[in-house]
Amino acid sequence: MSEMICITCPLGCHLSIQRISETEISVTGNRCSRGETYAKEELLFPKRVVTTTCRAVGLPAGAQAASLYAPRRVPVRTADAFPKEKIPELLKLAANLEVTLPVRRGEVLVRDALGTGIDLVATRTISCGEPS
Repeated sequence: MSEMICITCPLGCHLSIQRISETEISVTGNRCSRGETYAKEELLFPKRVVTTTCRAVGLPAGAQAASLYAPRRVPVRTADAFPKEKIPELLKLAANLEVTLPVRRGEVLVRDALGTGIDLVATRTISCGEPS
């Protein structure tokens, strides 16, 4: 038996979870249906929104040297919660990704990342050579 606190609503129910099988659990202590859904997803199929940065490329010649504000990194995140077991692979993909500037907030940089159906998007608009 394990315990967790539900974080889907302000009630903060203390959940008791008993594993029935590899793909089935029993949840008690929840005061609404969201608690059971939260516990099942968190224990059986955990997901997280991933935020990181990627390398910025494509500045005009001399812009990086000439501008104090020349961006070197672009902040990115997954458009939705991403399977937890694939996060290390996603971070490797992002570490090797080069984003051509300019880039707009919300622009999809990697569509269907690692075959999950979840996109990797820019979280900030960055133009060449402006303060970021």
